Amino acid sequence: MTYKIQKAAVLGSGVMGSGIAAHLANIGIPTLLLDIVPKDVTPEEQAKGLTLAHPAVRNKFATTALQKLTKQKPAPLTSKNNLALITAGNLEDDLDKLKDVDWIIEVVVENLAIKQNLYQKIDAVRAPHTIVSSNTSGISINAMAEGRSEGFQKHFLGTHFFNPPRYLKLLEVIPAHTTDEEVVQFMKKFGEDELGKGVVLAKDTPNFIGNRIGTYGLLVTVQEMLKRGYSVGEVDAVTGPLIGRPKSATFRTLDVVGLDTFLHVAKNVYDQTTGDEQQVFAVPDFISKMVENGWLGAKSGQGFFVKKGKEIFEINPETLEYSEVKKLKTPSMAQAKQVKGLANRVKLLTYTEDRTGELLWHILAPTLLYAAQLHGEIADDIVAIDNAMKWGFGWAQGPFEIWDALDVAQSVEKMRAEGHTIPTFVEDMLAKGFTSFYSEIDGDVAYYDGSQYTKVPVNEKEIDLKRYKKKHGVIKSNSGASLIDLGDGVALLEFHSQSNAIGLDIIQMINYAVDEVEKNYKGLVIGNQGKNFCVGANLGMILMEAQDDNIFELDFTIKAFQDAMMRIKYANKPVVAAPFAMTLGGGAEVCLPAAHIQASMETYMGLVEVGVGLIPGGGGNKGLYEKFLKGLPTGVEVDYQYIANKVFETIAMAKVSTSGEEARDNNFLDFADGISVNPDHQIYDAKQAALSLYESGYVTPKREKVIVTGASGYGTLFMGARGLYESGFISEHDLFIAKKLAYVIAGGEVPYGTAVDEQYLLNLERQAFLELVAHPLSQQRMQHMLVKGKPLRN
Repeated sequence: MTYKIQKAAVLGSGVMGSGIAAHLANIGIPTLLLDIVPKDVTPEEQAKGLTLAHPAVRNKFATTALQKLTKQKPAPLTSKNNLALITAGNLEDDLDKLKDVDWIIEVVVENLAIKQNLYQKIDAVRAPHTIVSSNTSGISINAMAEGRSEGFQKHFLGTHFFNPPRYLKLLEVIPAHTTDEEVVQFMKKFGEDELGKGVVLAKDTPNFIGNRIGTYGLLVTVQEMLKRGYSVGEVDAVTGPLIGRPKSATFRTLDVVGLDTFLHVAKNVYDQTTGDEQQVFAVPDFISKMVENGWLGAKSGQGFFVKKGKEIFEINPETLEYSEVKKLKTPSMAQAKQVKGLANRVKLLTYTEDRTGELLWHILAPTLLYAAQLHGEIADDIVAIDNAMKWGFGWAQGPFEIWDALDVAQSVEKMRAEGHTIPTFVEDMLAKGFTSFYSEIDGDVAYYDGSQYTKVPVNEKEIDLKRYKKKHGVIKSNSGASLIDLGDGVALLEFHSQSNAIGLDIIQMINYAVDEVEKNYKGLVIGNQGKNFCVGANLGMILMEAQDDNIFELDFTIKAFQDAMMRIKYANKPVVAAPFAMTLGGGAEVCLPAAHIQASMETYMGLVEVGVGLIPGGGGNKGLYEKFLKGLPTGVEVDYQYIANKVFETIAMAKVSTSGEEARDNNFLDFADGISVNPDHQIYDAKQAALSLYESGYVTPKREKVIVTGASGYGTLFMGARGLYESGFISEHDLFIAKKLAYVIAGGEVPYGTAVDEQYLLNLERQAFLELVAHPLSQQRMQHMLVKGKPLRN
């Protein structure tokens, strides 16, 4: 059977349920959000003359959840407009509407009897093709399916999202014994291609994969802290980015999750295990006491940490009193910061005989052993376990990748010496002569499957540039960028300078890439897989040149950057930009002239130069103005002043989109540009866009003049800024910057409606940029940003 999800329903409108509904709306799926009917009418509702029979009362829980979606941070919705795709209702009046949906996701209270009762009702109304799934974090999928019809059971499985659903990559798909294999494979592919998730197939065991191992690791860490006398802050100093874990490390993570939630998850495994394993899941008394006191973490304002004024304090587990945060500092930590490569750093830290090494060894060793012990029980292979921990808990390396980093044989020898039992899976691997869990076959990643190395299955849409370059090489490279042959006649220009900041090396590679593609390729993709697409120009270099009064050099560099952007725009082959994460300043300017932008759902794009006392210098002012014009419907009368006002507002306020969709709302993307939901598929999607443009007969854009608002428009823009200055909202230097920006956007002193050359606008922009960069107050702003990492208002 061919499955397709065009409409969905989420049953349960709590934080997870409404978050899942929001994510479905983000990808364009109309969704019903249903919850129970309230038992009572509030005094406020009575005052309005409402009764339990009124829809406003009966749908209240779901309606309230929708209202909260627009206020939550981080935002569950990629655009507030998506809220229109979610319809609120209740589980009594609207149950019959479930016959019209393709996927029903149950997210009600974690109680087997309640879930089974709801499934009985769903079974009576669902269409034969409708897939039903539970977002349970630990209740048995098989137990929930018991007693249902054969059709229901074939289409029923677990789909465990991690919170918040928009941002966390992991989706655990858990089949029941009765689930049709076609349904399982469809949901895996749908999860990757449409939901944008990293999907792992888990087995129906307590807490599945992520929460099982993650909770174990967290509790082992807590127990080692108590046993060896570390403080909360000392543990977090070690178990965060230093070893490839999130900044929230251990205890800030627990504060974010909520201690009550953590207790529930731990108890679920405790109740279903025995012996030594069960004892690990016994939560220490001091945490239970914290929950009794209402110290639940971030949601209650107090947990392992509490903020008093501007200071943060940590809890003492013995006294439950708060004191200043302690940070562990050891020679190995200082040494590790100089070591290149996470694997090398983790190995150094773990085997060093100091308080850092002692803590890490006694945290990692039991966690690695536990993961190996569960191999085959919670998942079929080590890849699923590693991916679950990376995608659900933000680990840079999964357990078996960490084990490889520690050297399996060396670590096992130490474990044996300490009296640990080594899982049969690991013993057999070493006995067969395999010394690591991962290897390579023909340049591709392979994993130990219990008997040999097998290639890791990869979705054809996933292109790993680091591995791709290792396997296929590069066409040309310098310190700032590399040109890569992606195959099928498409090349890719990858930035890899520090922070992907734009300097002369990247500008040089842009020009080379356009030349090469125009001669030998069908199209060019500009993309990378760094932390951010591009945070702008090299600010440190700009400030150094300005302070040395090398304005001529800066003029040359900015002109070269502008010219390179025009090469992108007027290349005779299509250029596709693939922005993601931070795409700021010059990063946005690289995208604006491209024939097509294939953004990520999580694209934070903006022209933010005013924050450092400048204005865009690489054509961004003109580029955004033209994007606004391009986004207008054909045949309408154009209000150029309105467009100039919007562009001025966007740049002067340094607006940064909070998603790819909001980048479209801000006109950095137009109606024809694309958004990739799955970041792992973005390069593939951009490549397909380049091929599609080429194969449809791509024609280089005509060099057309740009109609501007001129002197009258400049006056309007400047007077608006002047009003803000006189009202005390901006400083005198802010006004000076605004004056320069207004002049550039308006096109100078020409009459309203004048059509001017692009180069004329670029010259205005470059002149204004150079005047600002030479100004002492702007230099102060640049210096402050480089040193403090935040804007200065002077």
